[in-house]
Amino acid sequence: MSTAPTTETGESPKPVPDAPEPRAAALRTLRPLVLRLHFYAGVLVAPFLLVAALTGMLYAASFQVEKIVYADELTVPVGDRELPISEQVAAARKAHPEGTISAVRVSPEDDATTRVLLSGVPGVDETHVLAVFVDPYTAKVRGSLEQYGSTGALPLRTWIDEFHRDLHLGENGRLYSELAASWLWVIAAGGIALWFGRRRAQRKVRGTSGRRRTLGLHGTVGVWAAAGFFFLSATGLTWSAYAGSNIDTLRTSLGQATPAISAAAGDHAGHGDGGGASGKPAEGDLDKILAAARAKGLGDPVEIVPPADAASGYVVRQIQRSWPEKQDAVAVDPATNEVTDTIRFADFPVLAKLTRWGIDAHTGVLFGLVNQLALMALALSLILLILWGYRMWWQRGRDSAFGRPIPRGAWQQVPPQILVPALAAVAVLGYFVPLLGIPLAAFVVVDVVLGEIAYRKGRRTYAQ
Repeated sequence: MSTAPTTETGESPKPVPDAPEPRAAALRTLRPLVLRLHFYAGVLVAPFLLVAALTGMLYAASFQVEKIVYADELTVPVGDRELPISEQVAAARKAHPEGTISAVRVSPEDDATTRVLLSGVPGVDETHVLAVFVDPYTAKVRGSLEQYGSTGALPLRTWIDEFHRDLHLGENGRLYSELAASWLWVIAAGGIALWFGRRRAQRKVRGTSGRRRTLGLHGTVGVWAAAGFFFLSATGLTWSAYAGSNIDTLRTSLGQATPAISAAAGDHAGHGDGGGASGKPAEGDLDKILAAARAKGLGDPVEIVPPADAASGYVVRQIQRSWPEKQDAVAVDPATNEVTDTIRFADFPVLAKLTRWGIDAHTGVLFGLVNQLALMALALSLILLILWGYRMWWQRGRDSAFGRPIPRGAWQQVPPQILVPALAAVAVLGYFVPLLGIPLAAFVVVDVVLGEIAYRKGRRTYAQ
C-alpha cells in the first residue's frame, strides 16, 4: 500500500533552507565596510608600501653584495697565530689617530679582520663611526670605512638601509615607513576577510580572464603572503618613531624591557692607568679584559666597549644576531680585570626576546641567506599585489567612472552590537599606532565631506 502524496502535485515537498544565523548575517554586513576600507587604504597607502617593498628587497640583497664589494676589508688570509688585541688596536690608532675608540670588534672567524671603531672622526657622520680593518695575524691595516648600526653596515648597505627607513630625509622621512608598517597589516587583514568571504568557485584563477583573473591572482598571492605581511608590520612598528615609543612604554610597564648592564667599576674606579684625578676613563689591558669575558663564556663574535667615564668599566658583549642569538654581556673593572656584572640572553624577559628575534628576522640577519631570500620573496609578493590592485582599479572603471569604490554609507548597515565595539577597538589602536589612527580619521572626514557634497548636488552613487 502506497503512502498518499502530501502535495496536490504528488511531489515531495522541497526542503526549506535554514535561515541564516543572526551572527553570520551580522558579520556579512561588515563586508561592504571592509571592502571600502581595503579599497581606499590600498589606493592611497599603496605608493608608500611600494617604496618600502622595493627598498626592502634591495636591503635584503645588500648583505651578500656587501661581502663581495668590501671583500678586501672584511677578509684576510688565515695565518698561524693571532696577535694580541692591544697590538691590533695600536696599529689602527697609528694609522688613524683621529677621534676616539668607541668599540673594538674582535675578529670573529679565522679569515675575518678585526674592526676598531672610532667616533668623532672629522668628516664622518656623527651617527656613524669609522671602522678601521686590521689583519689579526699581521696587524696590517687593510682599510677604513664608515659603519652604521649594530649589524655593522658598511657604506653600501647603510645607504640602502637609510633609504628604506627614511628616504634620506631624516626623522621626518621615517613617517613614510611607519605609515607603511601601520597600514600593511590592516590591508592584509581586510584582503583575507574579503577573499574568504567569496564563494570558493569565485576564487579560482585557472580558466578566468580580465578583472576576475587579476582578482584571483591578487587574492591567492595575498592569502599566502599574509602571515609574512603581519610579521613585517608588527616588527617594523617595534622600532618606529611613534608606535615604537608606545610599545617600549608598554613593555616597560609590564616588566618586559630589555635589560641593561651596569658598567659601574666599583671601588676601584678611577685608580687604573689613565684614570684618577683627571676624571678620564681608565685604560685597561684589552687582552686581559677579553680573557675575563671569555672565562664567563662569551664566545665570538664579541665587541669591547671602553668605559664612558672614570667611574665606569669596560663592557664586553656578544653581537651575534643570527640563530642562535648570542647577546650575553659582562662589565669588567679595568683596575682589577674582574667581572662586575653579567647579563645573559637566556634571562631576558619573553617580550624582550621576541622583540630581538623579530627585529633580526625583519632585517634579514636571524637566519642568514634563507632569511634574506624569504624577505625578498615577500617584497616581490607585495609589489605584485600592489600592481594587480591598481590594475583591478583600472579594470573596474566603466565609461567615465574610473575605478569607482563601493557606495558610501556601508557603516550604516552594521548592527550596533558590532559597530560600537569595532569603533572602540579602532580608537585604542589609533592611539597606540597614531599613523594608523590619524590617516583613518582623515579618510572618514574626507569621505563624509565628499558624500555631503554629492548629496547637495543631487548626485547618486550606484553599486558596481
